Amino acid sequence: MISADEFKNAFRLHPSGVALIAADPGEPVAFTASSVSAVSADPPLLMFSVSALSSSALSLRLVDTVVVHMLAADNLDLAILGAKRGANRFADRTRWRRLPTGEPVFNDVHTWLRARILHRIDAGGSTVFVGTAIESGATDTAESDDGLVYRNRTWHRLSPVSAMRLPELAAIPLN
Repeated sequence: MISADEFKNAFRLHPSGVALIAADPGEPVAFTASSVSAVSADPPLLMFSVSALSSSALSLRLVDTVVVHMLAADNLDLAILGAKRGANRFADRTRWRRLPTGEPVFNDVHTWLRARILHRIDAGGSTVFVGTAIESGATDTAESDDGLVYRNRTWHRLSPVSAMRLPELAAIPLN
């Protein structure tokens, strides 16, 4: 087996999309995650993990649903807010609202998915959550927004100029 440091070094060089995951087990909680992945389109399943050391870890064991906010580059402030230890992520009531079902949703996010948690899987020092997407919201500009990724302990903007144009590979699906 490789060491924890070797493993972390390998993954810190692998870019990840950035999301803010929010829930309300009685009081709203949110945290920034780079572990969100699509599992299946039919049914629409997603997954994410949270470290047992996260202040949100225990709260997530109590909820049936979460809202996964897919962050764009202009949401960097939300990514930082969700990553800060001890921050009151919900202090500014103008930045978020509640869905009719009670979950918190941040207003300036261009795309979000509400998911029902199907499985919680303990894995090392983390818990992997698998959920089915049951509701979504997107703005008209969501597709044209610059993406936000995290790589090598730094935030990066993905824009049209960062796209690699390879026409012969464009039609090849990744999965």
